[in-house]
Parts: sequence; C-alpha cells; structure tokens
Amino acid sequence: MIAPVNKIIDHSVVDGPGNRTAVFFQGCPFRCQYCHNPETMALCTHCGACVSACPAGALSLREGKVHWEEALCVGCDSCLRACPHLSSPKVKEMTVEEILLRIQQNRPFIRGITCSGGECTLYAGFMAELFAKTKAMGLTNLIDSNGILDFSQADALLEHADGVMLDIKCFDRAGHIRLTGKDNDLVLQNAAYLAQRGLLPEVRTVIIPGALPNEETVALVSRLLAPYQANGPIRYKLIAFRPMGVREEFRSFPVPSRAEMESLAALAREQGMADVAIV
Repeated sequence: MIAPVNKIIDHSVVDGPGNRTAVFFQGCPFRCQYCHNPETMALCTHCGACVSACPAGALSLREGKVHWEEALCVGCDSCLRACPHLSSPKVKEMTVEEILLRIQQNRPFIRGITCSGGECTLYAGFMAELFAKTKAMGLTNLIDSNGILDFSQADALLEHADGVMLDIKCFDRAGHIRLTGKDNDLVLQNAAYLAQRGLLPEVRTVIIPGALPNEETVALVSRLLAPYQANGPIRYKLIAFRPMGVREEFRSFPVPSRAEMESLAALAREQGMADVAIV
C-alpha cells in the first residue's frame, strides 16, 4: 500500500491531545473557500508552473513529471503560490512501513499519531493498516476529518482508532454547499454516529462573521451532540477565522472579536455542551 503524503509534523501539540506526530495526506473532495491548506486539495498534474517559481532550483521537469530535490529546498513555498491546481510538487508517495519508521523515531516523545490532510479518510484502508501497527506500539490514533467518509461502514478503520476530530463547517445544507461544493448530509450523520459510539472527542467550527450563519450552526450542532456526551466527552472547539493563507475569495472577511466568540461559546453551553473551547 502507498498513499500520497503532503508532510509529516514530528511533534505537534495542536493536532489532538498531548505531543503527537501528525501525518497530512494529499487530496480532498471539499473545496472550502477559507481553507488554510489549499495546497493539500489536489494531486500534482505535473504542469510545471512551479518549476520556474522555485528560487533554489529544487524543482525540475523530467520526462513530463515535476521532480523535487528535497535537499535543495529552502521551504519558501513559492511553488505552492505558483501552483494553479491547489496542489504541491513536494508530495511523497509513502508506504505504511516508511511512515512507521518516521513515527518510531519519535516514539519516546509522543502520545500518539493524528492523520489529517487534505482528507485522510480518502485512504481509509491505508490508515487502518497504519493504525493497527501504531496501536501495537502503544500509541493512540486520531483521525482529523471533514466527515466525507461514512464511518458507519468503516469498522476496519475505527477498530484501532481512538476517535475522530470532526469539522462541522456549516449546519445549513445550502450554506455548506456554497462553502465547500458538497452537501453536509453525511457529515451530520457521522457526527451523531460517532458521538453515539463515544468516538467523537472533538468537533470544530470556524467562525467567519458575514460569511456563514454562525449562531445557527453553533446552536444546532450543540443541540445535536449534547445528548451523546454521556457516551464520552465531546469538546466543541470554536475557531476564530484568520485570513492568513486562505484563498483570495475569503481574504476580505474580518476576524471575529473576542466578544463574538464568547457569545457563541455561551450559546453552545446554553444548548447543553459541557466543554466549549475558543481558539
């Protein structure tokens, strides 16, 4: 088995509890207008647009394919800005064993691993194999997902998973389609299913004033999930929108004030959520 990996962060304290190794897979079926990692959306088409943009000479076009020389790369991300396809020339095709070697180096210092993206569940079979082996190493396994996979049909993946950190971007179906290009029917079904099984440690909503029905989303997500908290704690993380790194369409939207965020957090608590965090 191989899967396209955008990057691996050896030590992350923002991708789940504790110090974790985070594996970011390439590819996502959503096209979120506020995405802070748009270069993870698509696979490289080898168009070559990035080659001339690289100031370090780390990219070349060989036999119709872009080649990345990692040793020459200075990490300036000029290639990502030049890419017209929401991709990256630095993606690596990796095997489970190659990822495990990287994780093994970090083993004394980490609590577990988190698979993210892009959308990591595009590679559910690959992750199931990876999780079985990391669980045998005594590590916890978390999935960071947009909810596009039907988790009720993913027993092999969930068998060794400790939970799914799920994005609920907008509760309103039409609003979700405008934002991502996809409906949220399965996202909401997944939220209830995972919460019922006690496998939903965290739900996240990005708050964007003027762009999304934030109050409606927070209220309805809280109302949906509050009854399941007895099955396992669910943290509702409200994330303040920041325009840095997002696609051009959303750069003009404002950052929500602290007062706005506190008001939405209070609303979530009123609707029954016990653990609400502002980020």
